[in-house]
Amino acid sequence: MIIDVNVNLSRWPLRRLPCDELPRLVEKLRACGVTQAWAGSFDGVFHKDIGGVNARLVDDCRKCRPGLLRPFGSVNPTLPDWREDLRRCHEDYHMPGIRLHPSYHGYRLDDPVFAELLTLAQRRGLIVQLVVRIEDPRMQHPLVRVSDVDTQPLPGLLATHPKLRLVLLNSLRTLRGNAIAKLIGAGEVYFEISMLEGVGGISNLLSRVPVDRILFGSHFPLFILESATLKLRESKLLPAQTDAITHKNAQRLLQPRAAVTATTRIIP
Repeated sequence: MIIDVNVNLSRWPLRRLPCDELPRLVEKLRACGVTQAWAGSFDGVFHKDIGGVNARLVDDCRKCRPGLLRPFGSVNPTLPDWREDLRRCHEDYHMPGIRLHPSYHGYRLDDPVFAELLTLAQRRGLIVQLVVRIEDPRMQHPLVRVSDVDTQPLPGLLATHPKLRLVLLNSLRTLRGNAIAKLIGAGEVYFEISMLEGVGGISNLLSRVPVDRILFGSHFPLFILESATLKLRESKLLPAQTDAITHKNAQRLLQPRAAVTATTRIIP
């Protein structure tokens, strides 16, 4: 049983990918033993019509076997109607969480609007997936050079959002020991393994990150799905550790949380 928390639907606009069509993507997920995938949309990275992006995402997820694809909608807080997009993700589409792309959407984590977004997501009990990187800089198109997200403001923000569940996607190639330790100590932060490198990568990661904070993620179809499953096989893991990483931690994250009463005024 594998829950993949880092999958994308639609097409990456800068090149074609082997499984960027829904039937082939679903076929590959099943072939690799993925029983559930948390799916965002590549359209949410570049499109301004976020409402349309999320509607298509939900429609695509409904075309598949129930429960296989769980939609995580995009929210861009630099756009004027982002609060309504967040409301729709929660109330209309019943999504378990949202996916954010600060570097591509042009805001920093110390911008006041980001703190407001976290407050509203926490109030609604939504999981927040924060994409630290999408492509290796060496693979980026010369006209689309995008820096990694600067995560330094996160520990302070987590201290003021104690009920927030934050999943950092594509972060383990940029975050290092002390930065990871600060994030773990600051709040409920999780890391997925798609950009984890090195022989025995997961075993080494366990020396720095508690097993209950590690999730299975592939960054499929931009990355090859089998590369993530191989990391499970080549690391020396106990059965309980494998179960935690492949599905139990994600299942726990999906458990409904009580709504949080806001302690600060949110501007409507």
